[in-house]
Amino acid sequence: MENYFLDDYINGSRLKSKRKKKQLVKKDFEKQLIQLSKLEKELWKKRNNLPLIPLETPYQKGWQRYFILREDVARSNDALFYNNLLEKINTVQYSSEKSFKKKKKKSRKYVCNDRSQFLKEFFEYEWASPKLDLTEKEKAHFHKVQRWWPNWKCYRIHYVFDEPWRFVFRVRPNMITHTKMVDADLESEIDQLDNYITSNFLRNSMVRIVHGRVKHKRLKEKEISKY
Repeated sequence: MENYFLDDYINGSRLKSKRKKKQLVKKDFEKQLIQLSKLEKELWKKRNNLPLIPLETPYQKGWQRYFILREDVARSNDALFYNNLLEKINTVQYSSEKSFKKKKKKSRKYVCNDRSQFLKEFFEYEWASPKLDLTEKEKAHFHKVQRWWPNWKCYRIHYVFDEPWRFVFRVRPNMITHTKMVDADLESEIDQLDNYITSNFLRNSMVRIVHGRVKHKRLKEKEISKY
């Protein structure tokens, strides 16, 4: 009975209980994290929107590799179709070596292996999105594949192009012709904000509050054919 009258008195006098105070402090803290995240995104956006400045003397920085139509495909009646499709699924890699090989230590020795490069694949959510820039005819040239993701411990569905043999690699010098304009004041502001977030260990809390905790649905393990 005494507790009842005490609670009634607290509510009537608009005094905050310890639990209520704790909730308000937490809510205020989360609001501050959201504001920090918005400010950080705004600063990054300003940096990304800075114009490119042409260099007086372009220079080469390594090599780039991408896909082009194979010669016989380029001469075929379907060349235009596959060229348009390639523009949507092409990928580019950069390397300091023209051979695009990477060193890997094996049996106390370094072995050079070819770097893998594949055409763009689509996750299930991308495939179902209305923003997907593929026609129905282009979609017909893809098939569905399930792959095991060890980091997430689940299977994920990919949509993969049926005929990668229609394309071959082309390697070209990676020429740097422009540089991004640098705003010293903006960079200083970004550094100060990043130092504040890092020194106060706020990064993980910001991600959790803004993006939430991602839940991954695990699929049953089963034998699937390798692509």
